[in-house]
This record gives sequence, C-alpha cells and structure tokens, in this order.
Amino acid sequence: MELVKGIRERRSIRKFKDMFVPHDVIEEMIETASFAPSWKNTQIARYIVVEDKEKIKAIAGDECMMGFSYNMKTLSQAPAVVILTMIKGRSGYERDGSFSTPKGDRWEMFDAGIAAQTFCLAAHEKGLGTVIVGVFDESKISDIVKIPEGQQIAAIIPIGYPDIEPDAPKRKSVSELVSFI
Repeated sequence: MELVKGIRERRSIRKFKDMFVPHDVIEEMIETASFAPSWKNTQIARYIVVEDKEKIKAIAGDECMMGFSYNMKTLSQAPAVVILTMIKGRSGYERDGSFSTPKGDRWEMFDAGIAAQTFCLAAHEKGLGTVIVGVFDESKISDIVKIPEGQQIAAIIPIGYPDIEPDAPKRKSVSELVSFI
C-alpha cells in the first residue's frame, strides 16, 4: 500500500467481524511497528495481545473502561485487544535516571503514541481495523492481565476485521494548521 494513501484512508474502527486474527499477521504488524522512531532508539513499546473472550469481556467492563459505554461496546465485540505498554524510565531519561528534556516523563507517551500509530497503520495495510482507546483504569486492567514489572499501559487497541467503513471526518485546512515565521 502506498504510504500517503494508507495514512489518508485509515479510520478508527469500532465494529468488527467475528473473525480470528491470525498470530502471524499480528506478529508482522508488530515487526513493522518496531521500526517506529523512539527517543535514543529506546524502543519502549511492548504489545500484550488478549484473545481470551472472558478477559476481553472483563477489560470491556464498566470498571476498566471507567463507565465510558462507547469504549465498552467497542472492546466487548473485538476479536482481540492489544494492550500497548511502555517500559518506564527509559524514553526521555539519561542513564543516571535524570531527565534528558524539560518534558520529563511525558516523552514516554510520545514514543508510545508513535508506536501505536505505526501499529494501527500496519494493521490497516493488512486489512484490519483498530481504534486507540485512552480512557481506562490501568490498575483494574492490571488485575485482569498481568503487566510486566517496569511497564505501564499506554493505550488499549481493539483489533479485528472491520464490519464498517466509516467516512473520513472533516479535516482542518492546511492554512488552519500551519504558520510560517
């Protein structure tokens, strides 16, 4: 797929077909996402793929999704849910633990965001749909899925074969987005 075409055509998908996503396809997407840039090549993104229907149902529950029914519905019918985690204390840090940037620990989320978008574009290229979910209770999800020590959840990404083809939302004009000095 042509890069610009993929960027322009990828949509957030919130309704999926009830079809298994093969592991080799997910592994190819993660391999592609591993090329996402990161602070000093720290590569902090990690992916936990949840396929167990009971665990997905629990993650989609009221407590984990903090009562946000839109996300609860999306996750509850996804064939798989990817928990994107990030290794804490690397991105934006020096070896002695001090910050490399005035952004402090916020650079971790920046790198996780780049990885999430790269993962979602790789999914789109494979004919899969995704949506990046940011409203969740990390501690409640950690009760359901063991998050490795030293990592924290950056985003939840339901994934599957799309059962809808949403139109592109209206975009701001370039003149609204850019200023030249």
